[in-house]
Amino acid sequence: QVQLVESGGGLVQAGGSLRLSCAASGRTFSTYAMGWFRQAPGKERDFVAGISFGGGATNYANSVKGRFTISRDNAKNTVYLQMNSLKLEDTAVYYCAARMWGSEYLKPSDPDYWGQGTQVTVSS
Repeated sequence: QVQLVESGGGLVQAGGSLRLSCAASGRTFSTYAMGWFRQAPGKERDFVAGISFGGGATNYANSVKGRFTISRDNAKNTVYLQMNSLKLEDTAVYYCAARMWGSEYLKPSDPDYWGQGTQVTVSS
């Protein structure tokens, strides 16, 4: 069993930055591909970014490429999402997710575990 706890969400002005963190329990973190998804009100949960279990490969949704960066620190059991140049349309609840032996190409149906989510609100 893996528990994921997100932090770092909040209110930010358009053009600003936020850094999300996701801390994972357990001793097998390095065997999980990790990802970030987001869900806006009335919309489906969408893939944002993924990172392979070794950290050597990453993948991004087109809407965040060049603005968001996913990274992981296996020694700290933590995955990060650095979000720069935030836009109004980035407003959503952001979820951390994990899939054992997965790849950076995660779909919403793939993860074995989900975090509880953290709200990101971008204002004008």
